[in-house]
Amino acid sequence: MQLPVQTWFDRSTSRARDWPIDRLRARKAGTRVSVVLPALDEEATVGQVVRMVRRLADDTGLVDEVVVVDSGSTDGTARVAAQAGAVVHHRDDVLPELGSRPGKGEVLWKSLAVTSGDVVVFVDSDLVDPQPQLVTGLLGPLLTDPGVELVKGCYDRPLKGAGSTSGGRVTELVARPLISRFFPELAGVVQPLAGEYAGRRRLLEAVPFCGGYGVEIALLIDTLQHSGLSAIAQVDLGRRQHSHQDTAALGRMAAQITHVVHQRAAGSPLGQAPPITQFARDEYGHYGPVTHVLDLDERPPMVSVDGYRERARMVS
Repeated sequence: MQLPVQTWFDRSTSRARDWPIDRLRARKAGTRVSVVLPALDEEATVGQVVRMVRRLADDTGLVDEVVVVDSGSTDGTARVAAQAGAVVHHRDDVLPELGSRPGKGEVLWKSLAVTSGDVVVFVDSDLVDPQPQLVTGLLGPLLTDPGVELVKGCYDRPLKGAGSTSGGRVTELVARPLISRFFPELAGVVQPLAGEYAGRRRLLEAVPFCGGYGVEIALLIDTLQHSGLSAIAQVDLGRRQHSHQDTAALGRMAAQITHVVHQRAAGSPLGQAPPITQFARDEYGHYGPVTHVLDLDERPPMVSVDGYRERARMVS
């Protein structure tokens, strides 16, 4: 029986302040926690995010490892992250026998092979003024409720001059309508595309990871289908400040999310995502078509990868 949206929301939504550090420390016991930052050309911000997590780890013991997986940066992202205290891996060096692909989903998937946490917390590396509750809030339901498998963060995302919640444009214009149409039981998830979330390793290694920007909504839907709605919780983390992409980039993101949701609603692969054609002015001020190929190939559940268990034992 599906829980009505309001019932699930009331039962499964909490606030970061509901999870004080002392309470989390008392419940952590032997649970190992990894914090992973996917990063691509984030030299300006990755250092402050890593330092925030490292301070949390050193001061509270709630975090056992901080890992940055570099998705092919051409700036000083890797250097800055290492200097701030993270263990840094380049995507090409993780599972090299399987090759390497661009996109966020690839580095999140590969992070499972170079971390040892029973719980993995994902935090974007483009955050401005990152606060510890981005991590502690996500840990709350996982450390206190063994039935919770995935915790999504939600927050205000201010867009300059457009109001406190206007930063989630693709969420409101694309993701939420698609969820309401095809997966209405997930309609209570405030921000299905949030880049801050946490999951149990046993879940994360058992589901595929979608390429590109489809990874977050795919993981949410796959968790629903794998473990049920009651395995999903969300925490209000307050306010999140980060860089914003232009409209064309958001259009490409929307195309990826649309394909992923339709694919999962169909229950079978739809083949290669169709390219998206956009328009840009040239040096003479004339419009011209620009076609983008969307690479949404999925990686299989990590648990099915040869040698993964052996690698995991070595990492731990």
